[in-house]
Amino acid sequence: MIQPKELVQVSEAARALRKNIGQVLVGKEAVIDLLLVALLCEGHVLFEDVPGTGKTTLARSLARSLACSFQRIQFTPDLLPSDITGITFFNQQQGTFEFRPGPLLAQIVLADEINRAAPRTQSALLEAMEERQISVERETIALPRPFMVIATQNPIELEGTFPLPEAQLDRFFMRLRLDYPTAAEERQILRRFRQRQPLTELQPVLSSEQLARFQQVVRMVEVEESIEGYLIELVRATRQHKAIELGASPRGTLALYRAAQALAAIEGRTYVLPDDIKRLAVPVLAHRLLPTGQASLHGQSLEKLVTSIVESMPVPVEP
Repeated sequence: MIQPKELVQVSEAARALRKNIGQVLVGKEAVIDLLLVALLCEGHVLFEDVPGTGKTTLARSLARSLACSFQRIQFTPDLLPSDITGITFFNQQQGTFEFRPGPLLAQIVLADEINRAAPRTQSALLEAMEERQISVERETIALPRPFMVIATQNPIELEGTFPLPEAQLDRFFMRLRLDYPTAAEERQILRRFRQRQPLTELQPVLSSEQLARFQQVVRMVEVEESIEGYLIELVRATRQHKAIELGASPRGTLALYRAAQALAAIEGRTYVLPDDIKRLAVPVLAHRLLPTGQASLHGQSLEKLVTSIVESMPVPVEP
């Protein structure tokens, strides 16, 4: 059973992180909340958006707010697996083999333009995301905790890219979009960045040890049996929808369950509501689905399909 004191600490930590990141990123509170949900669930996030909307800035702001090690990897077609995992080389002065770690051995990793890397390099990243380890020269090296991959891809430019396979998309906890700012937010961006760079002034507000404890606390949030049933039926509906060829996997079911627990904890509740699941369904499930050819032809986006399923699903009510 989750303790009220622990719940208050989680909620306060989320509020502090939101405020700290908000010193750099204008608006986008809803996206920041979803990113914090993924962080508390030890999940990875894929940002699919046009360049220049603040994806890198958001990743750097999160890493600085957590006092976590941060590495950015610019994915290109000629990037090799050893470029991100590290290499073993012979030190002539010492007369021994030494391991030089790659950028994957950081706590927050920004995989920029992930779909530009060749499948072989994407596979090396896949092992790190799923197993929390890398393999170098037949040796297995555990990654630091917490460990989170924030990947980006441009949905418009497709030349020289390698589309992410369904297996790798399923490893991402959420797919998010920042979208363009409003006119008022864009004016605020101009004034905020006119004479200074707020990112360089950010100070940590949460240690990695505290984060690891909170990641365990959120798993104790209660999910009532009828809410569990609602969540399962929602996921199963994606497998039976006539416009969806491939529905959400059991990994998606578990991701939605844990995300709902984390969102409830962030909002100071010891229990999950149906509204939590409805709010999280699109970012957690949409990228795990594969539409039929007919649905794609008619321009039915996966987000709209998930939204229609959520709207048609009866919500459990208190007797």
